[in-house]
Amino acid sequence: MTSKQGLLLVISGCAGTGKGTVIAALQSAYPDDFAYSVSATTRPPRPGEVDHTHYHFLTREAFEDAILHAQMLEYTEYCGNLYGTPKSELIKTESGRHLILEIEVEGARNIKRLYPDAVSVFIAPPDPLTLEKRLRGRGTNTDEDIRNRMRTARAELASIADYDYVVVNEDDGAEEAAMQIMRILRAEQSRTARCAALIADLTAT
Repeated sequence: MTSKQGLLLVISGCAGTGKGTVIAALQSAYPDDFAYSVSATTRPPRPGEVDHTHYHFLTREAFEDAILHAQMLEYTEYCGNLYGTPKSELIKTESGRHLILEIEVEGARNIKRLYPDAVSVFIAPPDPLTLEKRLRGRGTNTDEDIRNRMRTARAELASIADYDYVVVNEDDGAEEAAMQIMRILRAEQSRTARCAALIADLTAT
């Protein structure tokens, strides 16, 4: 029997890679296997986003106050807005469930430093042209915003090697990307370093 302990799953990706869609597909396909860590942000909600469900939407003052009182596990500034993981989110982890942290590159580095056993996955686009096409297809970003996001994306893509895994999200490929992530987690649970109890039982004399 391999380890059934839930893992801390860090997922990052450039704006426009579809990481939110991949995460939704992952939770839909495996609803009993995951808990989701809701990040905090100072950016305004997009149409359809619900406070405390998609993000904890905070004022900059409230976010900075949370930092001051050590209530953020990690945080970073991205495109002029603050993003972070409230420490309170970690209590959502239930026995055997994987906790999803959807965070930016700097935050992912911080989590990996604090929790070396965390599994980090970068959701990548098939190529930069597809990424720009997806950003323009949203219809919510100005040309200047798209240029800024593409500039940020180039820096983020240069950080892929810092992650344990990279999963390419093809057009209409969210379900396959989700399945690939689940295969990664199942393999990670079978790593000998995570199966100390099993190994002890097998080698007991």
